[in-house]
Amino acid sequence: MVRSGSGKTLAARRRRTRKLTKGFRLSRHNLYRQAIVTLIRARAFAFRDRRAKKRNFRRLWIVRINAACRMRGLRYSEFIHGLQRALVALDRKSLSEIAIHDPATFDKLVEVARANLPEPQPAAAAK
Repeated sequence: MVRSGSGKTLAARRRRTRKLTKGFRLSRHNLYRQAIVTLIRARAFAFRDRRAKKRNFRRLWIVRINAACRMRGLRYSEFIHGLQRALVALDRKSLSEIAIHDPATFDKLVEVARANLPEPQPAAAAK
């Protein structure tokens, strides 16, 4: 005996799926079997890219901070190391925003970082 394939619950489930695939191209939004496959892939990409987005923004902030530091004669790694030694607890997003919108404050942060860098060690004599 074969179960019915056109009941209220099945129709509701398919309607819900079609609503989720709104905006997909061509038959991917209205042909049920294609819509299911596309929806699964879309959710997988969304899951993956929510994490990738965090990585990409961190890279962007670091590039911005590095550019601002180099304009002031300091490398990014030295800047971050100096801030860590000075116990300045600003994240990279905040530092990036300060570098763009408040250069005077960023100048002060660079000076704080520079003041807290360790003294350079003299090169060891070659034997």
